[in-house]
Amino acid sequence: MGTWSIWHWIVVLIIVMLVFGTKKLRNIGADLGSAVRGFKEGIKESAADGSGEGGQQPSTKELNGRTIDAEVKDKQKA
Repeated sequence: MGTWSIWHWIVVLIIVMLVFGTKKLRNIGADLGSAVRGFKEGIKESAADGSGEGGQQPSTKELNGRTIDAEVKDKQKA
């Protein structure tokens, strides 16, 4: 038998399920799936716009027609 047999993987899977719980693992899987889907849609939109590889992305000013300038200040409790 090799170093990592099927029984090793089963024990590792059981330990991971005990540590994280099945609900947390299901949520992680759903989040990962939606991220991959969003990435694929972004690639398709980029290819449809013709701004794929080598294309220049428009600046924020070109996209919105306006520029917003702001300063973030730290709120301190008095």
